[in-house]
Amino acid sequence: MNDSGGSRLALLRFLERVQERDLARTRRWIVDEERREAERRVGEERRPPVPEWLIERGLDRSNIVAVHTGECWDPGKRVKTATRAQAIEAPRHQVPACTKCRPDRALGIEV
Repeated sequence: MNDSGGSRLALLRFLERVQERDLARTRRWIVDEERREAERRVGEERRPPVPEWLIERGLDRSNIVAVHTGECWDPGKRVKTATRAQAIEAPRHQVPACTKCRPDRALGIEV
């Protein structure tokens, strides 16, 4: 390879341009990631709190199918938030407690 002064300098200038573009791209990635992280934090702050109790209704929405804790992993699709009093009252009316989250134990009621 012929190492003339001009071609070596030209190669170094080329390398500099490539590295500047790489650095600019990396900085864009950082800005994008910071924006996503900020959006994620705002989303978490705005997320409503997890309800303590849930009441699952049947297809006709008039009958209650089950009582769940707010952290139940299988609450069904037709649930509404409930107060502790409603969650306590439901098993007294023969509404079953969820067998997965066991709200009866959390409420101190053995069914």
